[in-house]
Amino acid sequence: MAGTAYRDRYLASTPRSRANFERAAEALVGGTTRTTVYMDPYPPTVVRGQGATVWDLDGNARTDLLNNYTALILGHAHPAVVAAVERVAQGGTAFAAPTEHELRLAELIKERLPSVERLRFTSSGTEATMFAMRVARAVTGRPMIAKMHGGYHGTHDYAAAPDGVGIPDEVKALVIDLPYNDAAAAEALLEPHRERVAAVIVEPILGSGGIVPAEPGFLQRLRELTRAWGMLLIFDEIISFRVDPHGAQGLYGVTPDLTTLGKIIGGGFPVAAVGGRAEVLEVLDQRRQAPFLAQGGTYNGNPVGTAAGVATLEALTPDVYQRLNALGERIRVGLDDLFERTGAPASVTGIGSLFNIHHTGSDPRYLPELGLGLLTEGFWLAPRGLGCTSTPMTDKTVDAFLDACERVISLI
Repeated sequence: MAGTAYRDRYLASTPRSRANFERAAEALVGGTTRTTVYMDPYPPTVVRGQGATVWDLDGNARTDLLNNYTALILGHAHPAVVAAVERVAQGGTAFAAPTEHELRLAELIKERLPSVERLRFTSSGTEATMFAMRVARAVTGRPMIAKMHGGYHGTHDYAAAPDGVGIPDEVKALVIDLPYNDAAAAEALLEPHRERVAAVIVEPILGSGGIVPAEPGFLQRLRELTRAWGMLLIFDEIISFRVDPHGAQGLYGVTPDLTTLGKIIGGGFPVAAVGGRAEVLEVLDQRRQAPFLAQGGTYNGNPVGTAAGVATLEALTPDVYQRLNALGERIRVGLDDLFERTGAPASVTGIGSLFNIHHTGSDPRYLPELGLGLLTEGFWLAPRGLGCTSTPMTDKTVDAFLDACERVISLI
């Protein structure tokens, strides 16, 4: 079986990664510290990244089309980011005080997202969505949150309910799942709870659900409903901020009340944010006479991460976005043509610099085998088929990737 051949090649070429994983399994649960980085039989152990390439313990070089789940839009070790980090770290890495770097990053975000009048930094996207939901509940006085089926907003209880393991039934009862890209059905499910829902949170481009762009009118209808029913509309742009200088909200022309950000705004470091209307986020202002919502976080807005974020956003000019998106379009068109020409049981979705390969058959082994085959051929995607472009990539990168895809799908 061809899949077995790729597995044999992978095992033969990664003995040191295998040994490291077996050692890690004695210290880290499941051998990793993130569920999402595991792959069968074990993930490669990375020792270095430069530009669009990463190297593992065994010296294998691979083109990184995952970029730490879309976070590294400038690729690995970008000179401007490295220089900013080195300069700032030499003066101290964290303080219980504001720094100029967090302010500069906040100003850059405000310039790009007119909907963000004020913001607060966190250290992860999970924290950003958690505080966005908490702000919504505090401001509206309502207990419920509505989210899209298949959407991903982190790992806290409200984000992971109603299907998550270990979440109390009382919390699950406060979360409504709405169908993505079906405005009429979403309205019908939301209407009975119109006086109890604090916010609707949505990824304008469904991320973990397969990089599915919103259909025309869907986000606008959510905006109309939430405004009419006194709910807040939260856009989770942790992934989608990379598709346009003004994020997906700029692309679609829909203005949310709150926006959560992460990934690219940290330039490879743990930086995230929740921003939006000043009158909504006022509940976080510790200067208020009225009770305020306290928000802490030892490393929120840390100078090293925010300096890396500043360097990243300053490098992302409109021309750079255009080139990244053009490469993404070349990948999607190339994959569409490849799958149609070969009859492969696969399809591709995406927008801008993002793409996701899907298996259209019923074999649960197909995508894992495709991913392992591509890894062996020198290209790294998420096990679920997610990929993205980064600035070090070129048309030659795309051509090589499409050639590798053709070799792999002919054998699995």
